[in-house]
Amino acid sequence: MAQDRITVAATAPAPVAVVWDAYTSPDQITQWNFASDDWHCPSARVDLREGGTFSSRMEAKDGSGGFDFDGTYTRIIPHARIEYAFGDRHAVVEFTPAGDQTGLKVSFDPDTQFPRAQQQSGWAAILDNFCRHVARR
Repeated sequence: MAQDRITVAATAPAPVAVVWDAYTSPDQITQWNFASDDWHCPSARVDLREGGTFSSRMEAKDGSGGFDFDGTYTRIIPHARIEYAFGDRHAVVEFTPAGDQTGLKVSFDPDTQFPRAQQQSGWAAILDNFCRHVARR
């Protein structure tokens, strides 16, 4: 399904080692892994190795909904690339160092339940929230 992937991109205001750590550390994931301020990520678990698993709990702050985003890492190239499967879908995260900044590109297989535009805006909002988190550090 790679040809039908949705891609979002942003630039994080930090060197790649800092960005990698913020993207892969459970204590930091809980600080940025949500698309809007009325949601949060109360817990995250990461076993960052090929074949390792991850899980992030996403919940509405008012308790009206929530879900677990989980999957298995399929390829890890430290400070450069993370590939993972979640359900029957796949995603690729690319880290591109640019001095004191890092380009991030996330490409993922869309689901069939929600419109592509909604999925793209949601993932882009999470990536933007990630970049704001990195800027505050």
